[in-house]
Amino acid sequence: MSPHPALPDNCTVRPAQPTDRWRLRKMVFGARLDPTQILWHQFWVIECDGEVVACGQLRNYAEAQELGSLVVNSAWRNRGLGTYLSLHLIQQAEKPLYLECLGDSLVQFYRRLGFTPVEWQALPRSLKWKFGLTQVAATLFRLPIALMQYQPKLEP
Repeated sequence: MSPHPALPDNCTVRPAQPTDRWRLRKMVFGARLDPTQILWHQFWVIECDGEVVACGQLRNYAEAQELGSLVVNSAWRNRGLGTYLSLHLIQQAEKPLYLECLGDSLVQFYRRLGFTPVEWQALPRSLKWKFGLTQVAATLFRLPIALMQYQPKLEP
């Protein structure tokens, strides 16, 4: 896995708080991401200069977790915040970790972090229904949606 980038000096990562609830919703809806399960207590945020500038969550399912709702405000992009937060969420995961993403650039981003494409048939039962709906939409609208699973690299 790539080395963990450093956060800028004026930034911290923390679990979301109840007061972040509406900001998280605004960020997720603004990025046109999956609006289901926007539960503040599943989120982690990066706060810079007292403002939440990035967020991501670990959705919980019976047999797995999903890394989702990863958003970095446009003014804060290309500073490693998305990578930092993704790696932080990977470290927090307690079950097999999956995600779905749209487009080749995101597939390449997540590949660098240790995710590999996975077929719908290989998903845990608890994710098949949710990701199955996405796959139907992807087929109908010809969207390049990829399903991916985190595969930690074994240390020698």
